[in-house]
Amino acid sequence: MNINQTSPKRFILLGLSNVPYLQSIFFLVFFIMYIMTLSGNLLLITLVRINPKLQTPMYIFLCNLSTIDICFSSTVVPKILINTLIMDKSISVLECALQMYFHLALGSTECIIIAIMAYDRFAAICRPLHYNTIMNKKICVSLAVGTWSVCFINSAIHVALIFQLPNCNSYHVHHFLCELPPFLRTLCSETLVNEIAMYIGAGFIGMCSFFLILISYVHIIVTILKIRSSQGRHKAFSTCGSHLTVVVLYYGTILFVYLRPRSSITSETDKTFSILYTVVTPMLNPIIYGIKNKDVKDTIRR
Repeated sequence: MNINQTSPKRFILLGLSNVPYLQSIFFLVFFIMYIMTLSGNLLLITLVRINPKLQTPMYIFLCNLSTIDICFSSTVVPKILINTLIMDKSISVLECALQMYFHLALGSTECIIIAIMAYDRFAAICRPLHYNTIMNKKICVSLAVGTWSVCFINSAIHVALIFQLPNCNSYHVHHFLCELPPFLRTLCSETLVNEIAMYIGAGFIGMCSFFLILISYVHIIVTILKIRSSQGRHKAFSTCGSHLTVVVLYYGTILFVYLRPRSSITSETDKTFSILYTVVTPMLNPIIYGIKNKDVKDTIRR
């Protein structure tokens, strides 16, 4: 990567707060959340590996989701913990570029994986007789590999474009991580092309995934309403409840950050919503799926 000569050697991440007692609270809260994220997601991956009943397409994608959540959280939280402990809140250009790259790549990968999981639920509920054909192992692996590949290539393009531009004299990033929207505000040159690229990327990946989820659940709801047995309807709805909760938590925050007009952006709003989808959601995903899933709970008991 060719960094422009006017770029600094290090950026300053201003973090969440400069108040000492708040920094201590933030450190404790984020440390606990990070441990819960690692423990919960590793447990879910382990349960799927040891229980043959859980080795189905839905759980294959759930393992992908847990892997993303571990990496996603690990891209952000360790740096937050370090910055709350030491006075030096700087980050090198290379570290910043890598953090932005993995943050953007993993975030967009999670968007598509969640959408694929919605399609899996559609196939299971609306096309049960053809489910094994629609979601066979070869298709699942192809979807997963394709998703990871496209998202990591997309991220590389965005980061390469951003780090070719010169910075202003102030190298302070009003955020706790090198995220694309707040980082654009540190640049002196015209960033219209970069913003258009960001909106196109977020729109294509985020909105297409969201519409796939929406269409899948419209068909799912129509199919469930046709089920005469109330017990059957309840069982069908319960299999989708966990996934819908994750969709609302993740898409609601990430689309707000990346698709809202630049004029409405504030650093505090950026921080709040970024915490939700980079720290809170990865911690809650295994809890949501574990609590609501009978097979997962039975495996834990055994």
